[in-house]
Amino acid sequence: MATITFYEKPGCKGNARQRAILEASGHKVEARDLLAQSWSAEKLRPFFEGLPVAAWFNASAPKVAKGEIRPEALSAEAALALLTAEPLLIRRPLMESGGRRMAGWEPERVDGWLGLAPGLEPAVCCGRHNHDDGHVEGSCHPE
Repeated sequence: MATITFYEKPGCKGNARQRAILEASGHKVEARDLLAQSWSAEKLRPFFEGLPVAAWFNASAPKVAKGEIRPEALSAEAALALLTAEPLLIRRPLMESGGRRMAGWEPERVDGWLGLAPGLEPAVCCGRHNHDDGHVEGSCHPE
């Protein structure tokens, strides 16, 4: 399986669930703090290959959610300037493996690229058990 550099926001439950799915699928995940990285436009841009500028942004970031930043109105250059200045705006996770990069968690794209174990996405955990026995949180009951 693949070794994946996984840039996440520490404490983000969604990123924790995504990392757990990758690990349950047999991948080695090297988690990194997305907010602590020193991002440049040159380093960040390849993660967004093939995506429209608006999809580069975390729609839940406060400045985006409040409408202070309108990603759909930005050029690529202006977007990269904002994203490198304020990493909280970056769509998560950022993943890198085998020379390829990806932004965001789209299970079909991740599966096509890295391979995911069947039945792990989407789901809701019943909360009636612990998750240190190999059971991935979020994988016990399909929505």
